[in-house]
Amino acid sequence: MEQATREIEVNRNMEDVVDLLEERAAQIPGKLLLAWEPFNGPPREWSRQEFLDDVRRVAAGLALRGVVPGERVLMHGDNCPELLLTWFACAWLGAVCVVINPKSSTDEIAYVAHHTGAAGIITQKGLPGQVTLAEDGLRWSVTLGGPAPDRFDRLAGTAVARVRVDPASAGSMMFTSGTTARPKAVLWSRANALWAAQASCRATGLLESDTALVFVPLYHVVGLAWSVLPALQAGAAIVLQPRFSASRFWSVALARQATFASHVQFSTAVLYRQPVPAAHHFRLWCNSTWLPEYEKHFRVPIIGWWGMTELVAPGILGRPGVAQHAGTIGFGAPGYGLRIAGEPGSQSHDADSVPAPGETGELEIRGRRGETIFSGYFGDDAATAASFTPDGWFRTGDRVQVLADGSIRFLERVRDVIKTGGEGVSPAEVERVIRQVAGVSDVSVVGRPDALLGEVGVAFLVVAEAASARADTTPSQTEALEASIFAACRAQLAAFKVPKEIRFLASLPLVGINKVAKGELRRLAQVTPAPDPTSHG
Repeated sequence: MEQATREIEVNRNMEDVVDLLEERAAQIPGKLLLAWEPFNGPPREWSRQEFLDDVRRVAAGLALRGVVPGERVLMHGDNCPELLLTWFACAWLGAVCVVINPKSSTDEIAYVAHHTGAAGIITQKGLPGQVTLAEDGLRWSVTLGGPAPDRFDRLAGTAVARVRVDPASAGSMMFTSGTTARPKAVLWSRANALWAAQASCRATGLLESDTALVFVPLYHVVGLAWSVLPALQAGAAIVLQPRFSASRFWSVALARQATFASHVQFSTAVLYRQPVPAAHHFRLWCNSTWLPEYEKHFRVPIIGWWGMTELVAPGILGRPGVAQHAGTIGFGAPGYGLRIAGEPGSQSHDADSVPAPGETGELEIRGRRGETIFSGYFGDDAATAASFTPDGWFRTGDRVQVLADGSIRFLERVRDVIKTGGEGVSPAEVERVIRQVAGVSDVSVVGRPDALLGEVGVAFLVVAEAASARADTTPSQTEALEASIFAACRAQLAAFKVPKEIRFLASLPLVGINKVAKGELRRLAQVTPAPDPTSHG
């Protein structure tokens, strides 16, 4: 065998990630594949063969519960080994694993269950949202840390034979926040997952000798498709944590001699405020933006990257050792075509095409549906069709600027999405909940810059005429309405989607015909409000 630091070559005979999992176990069965570093309890480890054996056993347990190829299974939990075992077990059976945010509310879980027509759910004890089988249309549930008999460790059965299905068939789903009142289900084919593993591995240069520290959420594309799957492709070891913890980051990284980590701007911003150990083993970090002062502080090369759940792998990323402008996100990634909407010089249909320096506008991406970009939005053909141009380019909804050296700077989201602590929030989804509260006439939610979280939500509210006509709305009435709004949001939305502030206006500012001037609201959100919230107009 070649030296341990070689980069694994892409095996063109593979059809999906189950082939990859089996091949890695066959190569070096005893090599560490996964190390679990919980916040409570002892660490656990799986060799490549042990992990494959457990995947087979979990698949057998799912089969005993009637899961068949093409059927959807919900996975609702924080980062944990069981999430990865379930995801691969579904792939083993030809089923579809739907990974959902553990912060989801009861209402959000019900929506996902009904929208996907899921057969069952594996959930985690102590999460905010509650699962009700009959109301959610589910046949069964299994709980991590729950009581017997419906406990995850009781799920496993004897090994079951692998079910081979078409690589173009449905493989997994993630929900993404967009401009609609409900999140959309991004459908990945089985071939999509293999592309994510291979493309992300090549892009970052992961090696078999690497140890990847993974703390970003597995229910996001960065955690699963940009971190775990490429590490599996490289043959690297994976060290998994429940979530990001500033107090536990360096201790685990040093103990496990981690060499690679995927970050979001939130995690690097928090760590930037803390001292860095005198020596560590990291050789590469990836982050949403390249900042030279971060490289100097952490003493590790950092490359920027950008993408979306729909793109499966990063569409833009930096190149290790290649200089670029500070604050940029990288260069066009191999396998994708990039162009700026409406720019005649960016109309090439070829993969790997890139926009010219100086171009600014909405970024569009070209790839192969069901292979290098997602298959579509599950159960929403209209949204799928609207997300592509007539000539087949995916509309990202992000405005970028191409600099003279070809590096790309992110400017803003054309689509209305708030990014808070690494989570995407659809203002339309929050507005839908607030409009249901008695006394609300109209509402618009925008993001306000926040030093730690990136953005936080601010809801601008117009009181219903019936309420405002009552002897002028008093502060106590305003406070009561505000309390009702917060209560409704907390009951129906994940905590990170709840606005941090509510402000009252006589009317929402408009631009054009009945279109809310969100730019004006964003400006107002950054201005300290007057003492009397009912005086705004």
